[in-house]
Amino acid sequence: MDLQLQGKRALVTGGSRGLGFAIASELCDEGARVALLARDAETVERAASTLRSRGYDAIAVSADTSRDDEVDAAVAKVTEDLGGVDILVNAAAKAAGGPPTGFQDLDDDALRTEMETKVLGYLRCARAVAPQMIDRGWGRVINISGLNLRRTGSMFGAIRNVSVVAMSKNLADELGPHGVNVTVVHPGLTLTDGVHEMIRAGASDRGITEPEMAKNLAQDVITGRLVEPVEVAHVVTFLCSPLSVAITGDAVAVGGGQLGSIHY
Repeated sequence: MDLQLQGKRALVTGGSRGLGFAIASELCDEGARVALLARDAETVERAASTLRSRGYDAIAVSADTSRDDEVDAAVAKVTEDLGGVDILVNAAAKAAGGPPTGFQDLDDDALRTEMETKVLGYLRCARAVAPQMIDRGWGRVINISGLNLRRTGSMFGAIRNVSVVAMSKNLADELGPHGVNVTVVHPGLTLTDGVHEMIRAGASDRGITEPEMAKNLAQDVITGRLVEPVEVAHVVTFLCSPLSVAITGDAVAVGGGQLGSIHY
């Protein structure tokens, strides 16, 4: 299937590693020109260099998405270097994790940081690219959220992810008449480098093998295994495509399916 992404210009935040890098790589595979954005200039340039070494058109830009001025400057640079931004993938956020914490013990400042980065950070980036998408009458915004919103135990993870969904639906309703689709993707626990490290540490602590530890973590996954980053990237890349025109304002779960739950 031709996803009609040849020559499209994509900005992927959080693009230096993990899901963001996997998504950027997949977009490059489909012929898109890609800008990777992350806070650490050296790390993001290294990631972009890796893509260029594979023959792809990729650039790096460093910015902290919790700062208005840095986001505006980064989008201006990407627009100048690529000639515009057709696609925005928001993935710049710290992965939720750690043991469940009772609400009495939560750090309010930690929640403020989560909201500033994942919710307002996503909004800043969308706000910076939306005018040019509106002018062209076409665009795609995909916000990476997460399946923590469907369960208790990670209060901050749930709050921020639900907020991303609400924000995205509002953006979809406002931007849709201008040809801009906005969707949300909910990964579950995904086999990024960070999760592989978590599996190694957990297996060592429990005295079991890493495959056993991974299987334990996937006990409530319908497919019986954790999802690979590239499998999330396949879904996101389709949502970036002109072929995804019938999908907007909604969320797509990409965690391998959750046993015992009905979502509608």
